[in-house]
Amino acid sequence: MRCGGAKRPSCRVPASLRRRRGECRRGHQGLARVGPAGRDGPRAGLRGRAGAVGDYRYIDSDAGLRTAVAALRGEPRYALDTEFHRERTYRPEAALIQVSWPDDLVLIDPLAVDVGPLSEVLSGNGLMVAHAAGQDLEVLEHCCGAVPERIFDTQIAAGFLGHGTPALSSLYESEIGWRPPKADRLTDWLVRPLKTSQLEYAASDVMHLLDIHDRLSSRLQELGRLGWAETEFDLLLERSRRIQRPEDAWTRLKDVRHLRRRDLPVVRSVAMWRELRAARVNQPVRHVLPDMAVVSIARSAPRTVEDLAAVRGVGEGMARGRLGPAILKAVADGLASDWRPPPAPRRRSDQAERLRPAVGLVTSWVGQLARERMIEPSLLATRADIEALIRGDADARLSTGWRSDIVGEPIRRLVDGEAALAFDDGQLVLEERSGRPVV
Repeated sequence: MRCGGAKRPSCRVPASLRRRRGECRRGHQGLARVGPAGRDGPRAGLRGRAGAVGDYRYIDSDAGLRTAVAALRGEPRYALDTEFHRERTYRPEAALIQVSWPDDLVLIDPLAVDVGPLSEVLSGNGLMVAHAAGQDLEVLEHCCGAVPERIFDTQIAAGFLGHGTPALSSLYESEIGWRPPKADRLTDWLVRPLKTSQLEYAASDVMHLLDIHDRLSSRLQELGRLGWAETEFDLLLERSRRIQRPEDAWTRLKDVRHLRRRDLPVVRSVAMWRELRAARVNQPVRHVLPDMAVVSIARSAPRTVEDLAAVRGVGEGMARGRLGPAILKAVADGLASDWRPPPAPRRRSDQAERLRPAVGLVTSWVGQLARERMIEPSLLATRADIEALIRGDADARLSTGWRSDIVGEPIRRLVDGEAALAFDDGQLVLEERSGRPVV
């Protein structure tokens, strides 16, 4: 639906939220020219610094969203991006959803309209094209209750074509010579009304993304790498669909590896309590209890308020406040639990230890190979991948698929003594082993 008149956007946001975000103080300078309350905006122009012009519409009504969803259901592909905040919340707060397809480009305001109907598009057969989509998928799962059935991530695709892990603006410039509008890195997308500059930046994120898809997918096909990229797209979707269980929150603590095995039931219990509370009050977990405090509590297992107050990262205020008893209960639950961590995976320890000094050299060779093949090194193999292969882990990423052919099998031959690494004109070369020792 396209409406005439250049109006400001409606803001169906509670007055308390507007005051908290500072909307009332910002006045009406530089506001986006979009539709009045309860109506969608007119088609607005967007000009990048290189001169390319495009149009977009602002949607802030249920009727406008239904129209867009009806159009998208029949599209074989569409580009999508989101703007969101999560600094102050447990779950990401969607602030804007941008969608483009050959006939239209819309900016959907999730603060003004229930975006649940977008799940009809996501669960359909259309291909969603996005850039660095990991966090966008989390946003969509939270606000729409769905993630796409199929996806093409242009950042991942670019990594298979020698671009590294480019920002979208860099990809636009290198692929189509278009320089999108710059964004204010500190902009608050939850403040309403949005400025014209904000909307233009948001629209630019998806304006030419389908053109980028055309170019990247064509080159991937020519190089025989489209299947590689599609495997990574599938893994991206698989990760987004995994349910993160509160009882597994302890495994995401960086310093948990420094704890003794007997400390793990306590760190598991405290981390689970923190996760559940953060979800209940919608705060980042670090605002409930810092990671350092969780690990320190597990190490000391305090049983009294005084003990808890002495723990690094906790202090008197928290220990004697309303959270203190809950933390102590989580500690007690952990101590009384009959849960024990799963046994460490069996390692091919002898060989892995013998070859540990060689891992750095092999990693250097893999990095060199990635540059030669014009593949982002982390897509080809990480150091952890190399170590997992050498250990003989059953799920080692380099033991199957295209990575096995390019990297895994050569490393296996190196480990088994069938090949050797040598320097030749400043380059590492993996070659057949002669079997004749030099010294």
